[in-house]
Amino acid sequence: MKTKHIALPLSALALLIPASAQAHVSIHPNTVPAGAFATLDVRVPGEEEGAYIKKVDMQLPQGFIGVDFENVAGWSAKVVESKLAKPIQTDDGPVDTEVSQIVWTWTGPLGKVDNGQFINFPLSVAIPDDAAGKALEFRTVQTYSDGAVVHWIDPSLEADHPSPRINVTAKGGAIEDIAGEEAGPAAGETASEQGASQPAPSVVKSSGDSASKGLGIVALVLGALGLIAGLAALVSSRRKAA
Repeated sequence: MKTKHIALPLSALALLIPASAQAHVSIHPNTVPAGAFATLDVRVPGEEEGAYIKKVDMQLPQGFIGVDFENVAGWSAKVVESKLAKPIQTDDGPVDTEVSQIVWTWTGPLGKVDNGQFINFPLSVAIPDDAAGKALEFRTVQTYSDGAVVHWIDPSLEADHPSPRINVTAKGGAIEDIAGEEAGPAAGETASEQGASQPAPSVVKSSGDSASKGLGIVALVLGALGLIAGLAALVSSRRKAA
């Protein structure tokens, strides 16, 4: 499978969005089933005061035999392929290379990412069939115009610069972007282990339930008062008639 460009009508200005404080390089969606064809957005924040992002160098995990990248205005993309020890048989025939690295370089003038902004680099990929239950790391090195270099390669999610990653689930599952688990499970940890490490959620009655019950009680009280008032009026009218 030959690596090719995908030119989509997206403006580079639309990709420049204010970034949150202490953001990190991440991939969205972050939960993808094995064997699925998906578009992954590599989200890169600018966090260097007085400098802009100049280059983004990403190393792909093994198993990605074909990667299409979007033509992002103001940026060039270089795809590096590595020779496979054993060719892989696909519907298009045997493939003897895999994509091991992608390097984005800012060429300007569009697409400039300053401090407090971020940019998305979309990739169209096929998730490896044998990756189910794994967290795949996409180790990334980010270079700024002032020479500063940030290595997003730490396997620990608690580190200051964790590697961006996705959580690969079983085949046939849903493609999701799970809030609060942006980086996926820790490197080497399976999806099942991540779920087992989390305590079972406690059942909490929502405030909406309490409010509904309160309104029901009020309605009953008002109904009873109305009935009493009606009976009193009936008795009073009969007395007057007598």
